[in-house]
Amino acid sequence: MHKVEQDAVTSLHDLSAVDLIAGYRAKQFSPSEVLEEVIAHVAAWEPHIKALYLYDPDEARKVAQASSDRWQRGEPMGTLDGVPVTIKDNIATRDQPVPLGAASVKLVPASKDAPPAARLREAGSVIFSKTTMPDYGMLSSGLSSFHPLTRNPWDTSRNPGGSSAGAGAAGAAGYGPLHLGTDIGGSVRLPACWCGLVALKPSLGRVPIDPPYVGRVAGPMTRTVDDAALMMSVLSRPDRRDGMSLPALEVNWKALEKSPRKLRIGLMLDLGVGQKLEKEVRDVAVKAAKAFESAGAVITETDGILTQEMLEGLDNFWRARIWDDLSKLPAAEREKTLPYILKWGEAGARLSGVDVVRGFNMTMAIRAAAAKLFCEFDYVISPVSPVVNFPAEFAAPLNDPAKPFEHICYTVPWNMSENPALSINGGYDKRGFPIGVQIIGRRFDDIGVLAMGKAFEGLRGAQKPWPAPPKKQP
Repeated sequence: MHKVEQDAVTSLHDLSAVDLIAGYRAKQFSPSEVLEEVIAHVAAWEPHIKALYLYDPDEARKVAQASSDRWQRGEPMGTLDGVPVTIKDNIATRDQPVPLGAASVKLVPASKDAPPAARLREAGSVIFSKTTMPDYGMLSSGLSSFHPLTRNPWDTSRNPGGSSAGAGAAGAAGYGPLHLGTDIGGSVRLPACWCGLVALKPSLGRVPIDPPYVGRVAGPMTRTVDDAALMMSVLSRPDRRDGMSLPALEVNWKALEKSPRKLRIGLMLDLGVGQKLEKEVRDVAVKAAKAFESAGAVITETDGILTQEMLEGLDNFWRARIWDDLSKLPAAEREKTLPYILKWGEAGARLSGVDVVRGFNMTMAIRAAAAKLFCEFDYVISPVSPVVNFPAEFAAPLNDPAKPFEHICYTVPWNMSENPALSINGGYDKRGFPIGVQIIGRRFDDIGVLAMGKAFEGLRGAQKPWPAPPKKQP
């Protein structure tokens, strides 16, 4: 684990988006100056962590200069004018390919921005790079057949998680304040957990996406809850391309003052399914619950809602789904897929139609169980991951395609039930590695979940400094 340092004065690349906008408005610095600091910081970090794809500093400089000119005139074009942003590989950006992290995917430029990218561009953000992901987004890892191996800035021998791997690594390394990921089973929350970030998996449909799918959302990955809320104020704007999107929400995303006092909060610890919960992770979740209790919340331990049957059903459903994609490829192209993913997906060919339908029906069983749980609670606190971390070279914590989802048992239920869920750093292991806590709310209560996260920021105690780039080249 490399040395962690902290400057006496916060560098521009480390400022929150909220603080950047305030600085632009006060003419303390310009978007161009901020971007140059980000570019210099990327140069120091990127050889070690490999978080970026299609990094284009020259084009970003043009966008930042146009933003600087607008701010100089006092005429910003949108909520995020001049704020550096990265976007995950699988979210289409116009005129750029969408490889989905897989060498088996043909590189065809997208004709237009997907809804989240369009909203960020309309808001004036400086999109300076895409970020890496594993094959088809089906790993909680920085391992990919297309991208170089992405590593965790807190300890480059460790995995950043996935599938929003590059976004997690970029956020922890300080590549600006805002990073956009996607999540179908934990893919913004797990890298946020292992990289010390805040990440919101919104209610399904809160952020319009294209293509939509069961449980799939796009969400912010940031260092602060306020920045996640700011990003949501942009991402949640309507787009008719997503037939699963929710009606536009007229809400003040900055209104995050909400006391935990008298709220009923469930504490979900040992699930009885999936990987065993490590003690250091358990201790951090319990400490978080006690912090809420000290603020007046009523804490009650509760059982998990996921069963082994549900987990196996989801596994079958997703194997069939990925095999549907892989089976359409010529054999030579299919063989370019990451071996772990190919071996996992090939089992989908041996499933019966009834197996797959039973698997899909588990999504409805999870939804029903979650609804009953939230009859009893306002919010639920749990770990995000059962493990503190795992090696950078692994495809998953167990690294076994026969048991691919043992580590997502705390996160995947909320995708299928459509509940909003937030990952936020709760503490550290004995070596200083971050450990996330998850806060889950009722369907559509995205603002409440963010408000609980904001309250927890004030309860959790001092945070360690963010990692600094290693001095030696890799």
